Amino acid sequence: MNARTALVTGANKGIGKDIARLLAAEGFTVYVGSRDPARGKRAVAELGTGARPLVLDVTDPDGIERAAARLDRLDVLVNNAGISPSLAPPAECGIEEYRRTFETNVFGVAAVTNAFLPALRRSPHPRIVNVSSGTASLTWSTSPNPQFAPGTGGAAAYRSSKAALNALTVLYAQTLAEDGFKVNALAPGLRATDLNPQAAAAGGDPAEAAQGALHLALLPDDGPTGGFFSWDGTPVPW
Repeated sequence: MNARTALVTGANKGIGKDIARLLAAEGFTVYVGSRDPARGKRAVAELGTGARPLVLDVTDPDGIERAAARLDRLDVLVNNAGISPSLAPPAECGIEEYRRTFETNVFGVAAVTNAFLPALRRSPHPRIVNVSSGTASLTWSTSPNPQFAPGTGGAAAYRSSKAALNALTVLYAQTLAEDGFKVNALAPGLRATDLNPQAAAAGGDPAEAAQGALHLALLPDDGPTGGFFSWDGTPVPW
């Protein structure tokens, strides 16, 4: 087994799979988190050397604990798993959609992070990367920005959940700083994935976003923490 280990949630496809590929290329043993065991094994077979399957549903507390028990030490945690059920504005978004979205995008991140903290604390350079969204930026949502037209108010459940994730990122960064953790959020940009119809129609390469996650995963000890960064490394306003 390689000396450094990483876990990427939702890594059997899309941006997560590309993040896993890049980490494996850097010499990490990468645990490919996937809800579906078969899809996880297929992804691992495609990724090759360094990849390991890990059944992990971020909405299943018992499953999270079983997964955490398998890892003695973890150097990098990438909270990538996320959902966007619809592009509905808030007045048209049902409460169940909010609950389902926050269950994965916020509560799941907190549950996974807390479960794997003991393993991360055994690393000399623990890193946590939370895959957020530029559409969660309150500044960009209220002024011209490079990602979407202001004032649209669409994808309310998804965008509000990612704004909450940004808040969690800051709080984890502040409380774990003395232990050497670097905790940052990534705005990957609109990529050609199956996140939602808008993403599916996009032409952005998921691998390009994965490079941004890799950069945050490999931050030096004097690197930033509690920040929000675009895929190209530039800061994103909260």
